[in-house]
Amino acid sequence: MRYNKNAFFGGLLALSFAAAPVHAGVSAAEANRLGQDLTPFGSIKAGNEAGTIPAWTGGLTEPPAGYEGSGQHHINPFPDDQVLFTITASNMEQYDEYLTDGVRAMLRTYPTTFRIPVYQSRRTHAVPDWVAENTRKNAVNAEIVGQAEGLSGAFGGYPFPILHGTDEEKAWQVVWNHLTRWRGISVTRRSSEVAVQTNGDYGLVTSQQEAFFNFYNPEGGEADLDNVIFYYLSFTQSPPRLAGGAILIHETLNQIINPRNGWGYNAGQRRVRRAPNLGYDSPIAAADNLRTADDTDIFNGAMDRYNWNYEGMREIYIPYNNYRIGERGTPYSEILGISHLNPDLTRWELHRVHVVEATLKEGERHIYGKRRFYVDADSWNTVLLDQYDGRGELWRVTMGIPKNYYELPGVWTVLDVYHDLQARRYHVLGLDTEESGTRVFTDDVPNKRYFSPASLRRRSVR
Repeated sequence: MRYNKNAFFGGLLALSFAAAPVHAGVSAAEANRLGQDLTPFGSIKAGNEAGTIPAWTGGLTEPPAGYEGSGQHHINPFPDDQVLFTITASNMEQYDEYLTDGVRAMLRTYPTTFRIPVYQSRRTHAVPDWVAENTRKNAVNAEIVGQAEGLSGAFGGYPFPILHGTDEEKAWQVVWNHLTRWRGISVTRRSSEVAVQTNGDYGLVTSQQEAFFNFYNPEGGEADLDNVIFYYLSFTQSPPRLAGGAILIHETLNQIINPRNGWGYNAGQRRVRRAPNLGYDSPIAAADNLRTADDTDIFNGAMDRYNWNYEGMREIYIPYNNYRIGERGTPYSEILGISHLNPDLTRWELHRVHVVEATLKEGERHIYGKRRFYVDADSWNTVLLDQYDGRGELWRVTMGIPKNYYELPGVWTVLDVYHDLQARRYHVLGLDTEESGTRVFTDDVPNKRYFSPASLRRRSVR
């Protein structure tokens, strides 16, 4: 992929950002650490002193034997790995320094059913060479605009592989790395989401989803972004009361000057309408109000309602390399427990994470008064998120359940899970083991008219 530095300035003018960049990137000498003592995406290449986190040696870039290509449910590349030990409510104090408040709360809330099976740590994240090359250039050129409203000087890779500046600026950089992380170029899949009630009952909402990650457009550059990070389409297929509906999203790079653009198609009215409430804490009906608009993808959207602080790096147990829970043919009834996922199908490992805390600004409104992010230092996926109510009580515990998609390659979540500790219910996004296939990744670059409101209506009425 070509990376044209002149495109940065054209992109900055095209976006017409109201605020100026707040600081420059790192020096070229500092950026040269990428691929040396740091991985190409900015994490520490060496293992930890105790030997419980291994060195990164290139990640997982080749599929195991028998894998036939994108869209096939993934074959577990580590079938012989065994559980090293299991953390439960009765022994959690022994592992306290490696647990988050949210995980501790899950163990205490569901002491007889929730547990953490810990496996050996495998650092499987990897990116294509062109993403690594762009990341190195972003390290020098990328800048945050204003109070984290947007970016300039970044395209086709992680914007901030090497954190720098104040703790507030580092926090912004971590979140921007999450928002723009590598997840391929184009992807489609059919999957279901469920809201599980206190008695274990649930109803599936099944949809066909398509996304084009414009930030990684191999035929473009920053000047071509037109303030859009990615395009997203979702067509609801069941249950019958929702079937035929659709939603279109243009996820903007600067959501202050141009908030997220969204349109919905109502099958009964056969009309496309603007969707005005697709940000912040707007409730998501299909999630039975267990997920807000900015909970989707663990976190998305504008950061302006919170004060942000970087709290450093920790070693904690997080979900990782979760292949068993995505195996084709596994019944949803086996995956979904009454209060949480079946722990026997999950895999947890010790990894380094960046910790970021967001506290609601005085005078701003959001149902979450505080949020604490735990972001995988390798992949920049937010894998755990603790969310507090206005009284300061831990309310919701969100988990991204990731694995390496070796056809990309890269680590991304299999399922996103939202636990409401007060209501004792939970919500799951991404179920597809009962489908004939899983995510299909391609390098196709669609015509952007494909993601237009007019196209949404034409495709919905077919």
